[in-house]
Formats: sequence, structure tokens, C-alpha cells
Amino acid sequence: MIGYVTLGTNDLARAAAFYDALLAEIGARRWMESDRFIAWATAPDKPSLGVILPFDGQPATAGNGTMVSLVMDSNAQVDRLYAKALELGAKDEGPAGPRGMNGFYAGYVRDLDGNKLNLFCYTPA
Repeated sequence: MIGYVTLGTNDLARAAAFYDALLAEIGARRWMESDRFIAWATAPDKPSLGVILPFDGQPATAGNGTMVSLVMDSNAQVDRLYAKALELGAKDEGPAGPRGMNGFYAGYVRDLDGNKLNLFCYTPA
């Protein structure tokens, strides 16, 4: 259902460096870009994540209650990506670990622009 998600940024080069390093950990790479926008995907026919300078020229802000969730293959991959995000300067929003639902494992971070990411794996019993 989801084709792509974009997150606003105020510094495209800084956001690009963060997401190049972070998303490389799960096999994603740039597949589309312009002077205002960059998108990463694991394949062109899979959902992608992009960063963009706001079209209206106003500062990008992180939406309260807005979150992008990135699915991982395993709890170990959640742990690795969560640690990598923090290493790259992301802020902790909840350490990687089991969450309420049986089999739901997630870590939460805010990227360099304050956008909230959920790194998760769901393996129901």
C-alpha cells in the first residue's frame, strides 16, 4: 500500500549523510534524487524513504505524532540499526526491546531533523 514516505529536512546534505550510512545497514541505497529530494529503497518496486526540502520554503518541522516505521528481518537487525542511528547522532526515543504485543520488538529514534523512526520486527508466536 505505501509507495514512499518523505521526511522534511533543513539540511539536505546532512540528512543524506545520515540516511546513506543508516539505510546501507539494511541494504537500501539511493534510487532517486534531485537538488531538493533524495529517496532510498532496497529495490525500485519496494516502498522507499525520502528526505526533502519543504516545497513552500518554510523550515521543516517534525510532526507531533508522526512516525515512520522501518521493518527489519530480525530483533538483532533492530538492535544493529538502533545502535547505528545513535552512533550517527540520532536521539533515543525508546531503546530496542520487546514492546507490549507478543512478538513485537522495536527501537525508537529521532533523526537529525527530529523526525521519529520506529525500527521494528514482528514475529508472532
